[in-house]
Amino acid sequence: MLLYDSPVSGNCYKVRLLLAHLGLPYERQTVDVIDRSNRRELLGKLNPGLRVPTLVLDDGCSLGESGAILWYLGEGSRFVPEDRYLRAQVLQWMFFEQYDLEPAIAVVRFWVAYSGRPELFEPERPAKLKAGERVLRTLDEHLGGRNYVVGDALTLADIALYGYTHVAEEGGFALDPYPAVRAWLRRVASEPGHVPIDA
Repeated sequence: MLLYDSPVSGNCYKVRLLLAHLGLPYERQTVDVIDRSNRRELLGKLNPGLRVPTLVLDDGCSLGESGAILWYLGEGSRFVPEDRYLRAQVLQWMFFEQYDLEPAIAVVRFWVAYSGRPELFEPERPAKLKAGERVLRTLDEHLGGRNYVVGDALTLADIALYGYTHVAEEGGFALDPYPAVRAWLRRVASEPGHVPIDA
């Protein structure tokens, strides 16, 4: 397998994290997240969205979008519950991550830590910070009294949500007010097979 990848992208990291947990070998090709000038040439035949991560399977078939890649790799593994309702809950939280968490926390992190021009985004930053804090509060309330997001073991929901939550502070989000989130982050990081984003 070949993963078109950015080392700093939480979306790409989710895929690398699951691949590490599954013990699956793969190759990586780094794609610049700032300079997108060669995206069509590089990914045009593989991913209509021209985004990373993009995974090329051993048979040449390709997949884009982190959630789709996670589901494809995770299906039939311990990371996707057998119970139909729990599987739907995993998807619910994966959608929450892409619709609510990523557009706030990941975007501000990119502006602040990786764009090279954070001042350009300053007018939009307060609204994104407020949205991110709402997401973190929701997640903290959900995780109160729970070890994992869905059920009693690590699932794709945890892997998806961990990707950007664990680096939220790079965007200026304080995690101190969210004790359940902090405990969950430590729990996910202590799982056998875990790798950090810079591994």
